[in-house]
Amino acid sequence: MHFTDACASLWIDGELVHLEDLVLHDGGADIRAPTHELTIASDVLRSRRRIAAQPSGWALSPDGLRRLRGEGTGAEPGEAATPKSELRAATVTEAPGGGEGAEPDTSDPLAAELAAIDAVLARSDAAIAEAKTPRRGAARETESLVYDLDWDEDERLEEWHAVLTETDDLPSVLQAIIALDAWNELAVLQHAPWLGRLLAAETLRQAGLTTAAHLAAVNLGLKSIPVERRRHRARDIRLLAVVNGVIAAAELGLKEHDRLALAKQMMERRLVGRRSSSNLPGLIELVMSRPLVSAGMVAETLKVTPRAALRIVEELGLREMTGRGRFRAWGVI
Repeated sequence: MHFTDACASLWIDGELVHLEDLVLHDGGADIRAPTHELTIASDVLRSRRRIAAQPSGWALSPDGLRRLRGEGTGAEPGEAATPKSELRAATVTEAPGGGEGAEPDTSDPLAAELAAIDAVLARSDAAIAEAKTPRRGAARETESLVYDLDWDEDERLEEWHAVLTETDDLPSVLQAIIALDAWNELAVLQHAPWLGRLLAAETLRQAGLTTAAHLAAVNLGLKSIPVERRRHRARDIRLLAVVNGVIAAAELGLKEHDRLALAKQMMERRLVGRRSSSNLPGLIELVMSRPLVSAGMVAETLKVTPRAALRIVEELGLREMTGRGRFRAWGVI
């Protein structure tokens, strides 16, 4: 559901990402250069996994929101100098037989040329290190071509938090859909509108409407709702559209659960009479966690050769999904 919901999130935002491409990109087995849309879908996928792996309510906390926005992970100011650049600078200013600041040996033309090269490399390392250093208050100025400098995300996030606080006494589902509608209306983040839908799903999880390890596929449900209703001017119509999306997500999730449970039961029948060291159980777990798998993914996960991976796939009887001879991928029936 992580992969399906990530693709549905891009669909809602008007972009198309194929499920197969996202799975292969996540497994490091791209068959073509990743597109901008695929990169965004990968960000949604990683965020969903990160939220699901954390305790309930983490994504709604200040620290969780900061990390989901990509902040708080860089080095602190003052850590610009790297050991490599310092070492290279020392080699320029220190001669083998002299003290600090000694002049390089000019009697050897090769030594002089090497010293000049070291000086250029030292300056380059220092410039690169300075460029990578995060600067407080100056990050957006350096990205004026990408961000709207008048777009105060922190202020909009505080307004959204105020809406979330005001709806604490409302039913959980109503609180989630109001929070999602407020996120869309406030346009909190310029380049991550999809994060609000994940936070709405986290609101449902925090309220105990889903298990602690499960994140509702809100995007998948909203995908089935016409865009005219999701973006209607009337607020009540928009809220009802989100409610219908949550209901659709629950129904689709139950159907997918039943389908995968039946498929797993059918595959486990092939384990009867197998030796305990068989790789089939590991392959079953792999195909149950991915919509499709390639020979390279099977070989890397099970620690077998690509030819052995093909043989194991044939033994399990998976369905070939690509229809290609050179590059093949399989999925559950």
